[in-house]
Amino acid sequence: MWIVFAFGSALFAGITSILAKCGIKKTDSTVATAIRTIVVLAFSWLMVFVVGSQNQIGQISGKTLLFLILSGLATGASWLCYFKALQLGDINKVVPIDKSSTILTILLAFLFLHESISFPKAIGVVVIAVGTFLMIEKKDVDQRETKGNRWLLYAVGSAVFASLTSILGKIGISGVESNLGTAIRTGVVLVMAWVMVFATGKQHTIREIPKKELGFICLSGIATGGSWLCYYRALQDGLASVVVPIDKLSILVTVAFSYFVFHEKLNHRSGLGLGLIVLGTMLMLFK
Repeated sequence: MWIVFAFGSALFAGITSILAKCGIKKTDSTVATAIRTIVVLAFSWLMVFVVGSQNQIGQISGKTLLFLILSGLATGASWLCYFKALQLGDINKVVPIDKSSTILTILLAFLFLHESISFPKAIGVVVIAVGTFLMIEKKDVDQRETKGNRWLLYAVGSAVFASLTSILGKIGISGVESNLGTAIRTGVVLVMAWVMVFATGKQHTIREIPKKELGFICLSGIATGGSWLCYYRALQDGLASVVVPIDKLSILVTVAFSYFVFHEKLNHRSGLGLGLIVLGTMLMLFK
């Protein structure tokens, strides 16, 4: 059953990227992140009360709470980097780099969670790495200036923090119901995001957000909430080294929607890279 939740996470995550891109055309990415986290937080706590896990709050150990907080901080950093990268760069460049966090996650799962790396998984890591390289080398995008290469730095940062999120989250939800764990760490993300908004002095731009973009930001928050709930439900019962690769299949959803919504096309090189990423991901399912 946890595999079904993992694929559900991939679907919602893919939709999230498209909705978020639509919501940050004129809106600052940090402000957008802070606003959409409010939606995710509300969605998360709604699920907590639906499943009735709110009574378990007092039973959470100090260690579990610590790792949930650390996971939330890593998630906040990943989100801030990811949506800044989306705002500065092409979605078909940013998403593959973000999804490369699979490789680091598997290595960290091996080192800290003692999850074995089988031969198919090792091959999968190599295939995903090659596929990611082919996609970020996409040349069919206009040779326009995309505000330098800052998007690349933010995309790499997003991948690194996303990997840490998965490992810390896996440890954090080992002693708590998954929906409750998700709600707690989302609260940490919310605080972090709004601290960044006020620290950078961007709070005055909130009133300037176009209503259409605000709608897309809220919708992306709902999609994120759905993705998170599925993702951490899958993590609670399954292996991090398997759940994470499946979740990364969201790249298929993102690429498909980016073609229809933003008219971003893949050349043969990028198409081959996408195929390799999918192949490598599927190899992760073999023990």
